[in-house]
Amino acid sequence: MLLAQCLMARDFDRQVAEVQARIAVQNGYTALGIPVMKAVG
Repeated sequence: MLLAQCLMARDFDRQVAEVQARIAVQNGYTALGIPVMKAVG
């Protein structure tokens, strides 16, 4: 998934929130790609 490289918000606090939201999305996609291992036996 590609996220925009530029920030849309003009206010600094809103830019921080925008970056945090992008990080949360990226962490969600990363978590989907991590295999879950279970012990058998």
